[in-house]
Amino acid sequence: MPFYRPSFHVSLLLILLLSGCASTEKPALTNNIRPDPGNNRAAQEALQLQGQPYVYGGQSLEEGFDCSGLVVYVYKRQGLRLPRTTQSLARQLPPIQPEQRQPGDLLFFHTDKPFSHVGIYVGDDNFVHAPSSRTGRVMLSSLRQTYWRERFIGVRRPVRIQALSMNDNALGTCGFN
Repeated sequence: MPFYRPSFHVSLLLILLLSGCASTEKPALTNNIRPDPGNNRAAQEALQLQGQPYVYGGQSLEEGFDCSGLVVYVYKRQGLRLPRTTQSLARQLPPIQPEQRQPGDLLFFHTDKPFSHVGIYVGDDNFVHAPSSRTGRVMLSSLRQTYWRERFIGVRRPVRIQALSMNDNALGTCGFN
């Protein structure tokens, strides 16, 4: 009958288990990071507004929408207050590389001057916008269409910006209570 040493087997098992933890190969951190899916709520909200009437200066369901009014309305419903005009949206929101656009991003166009038209990107090269009184309504269009592709000039991403001051002191002084 062979001599049996239980401590030998336990030691061997322990060595094998610990050797599996000694690997120096580490997975890349980027493999665990998922890209931001964008603002799908804004995209879905914009899609639901298709067919609403175009009205110059409009920014509500009751009065209709122009292009920037549509953007302001969609984001206001999400608790984000944006500048009212297309020019101020383009100036104040952070630019995004066109190939990094995501649903909810704002697409800007040069229709009669730079940054004169805006729409909400919904994915797959499509965007919702209120183009003009000629079309008369909020609609879905594609960047694949020659007209829009030739006039496309940039992307901006609406973001929540925390105020630096935690008080509402109109004098602008620091309030340490």
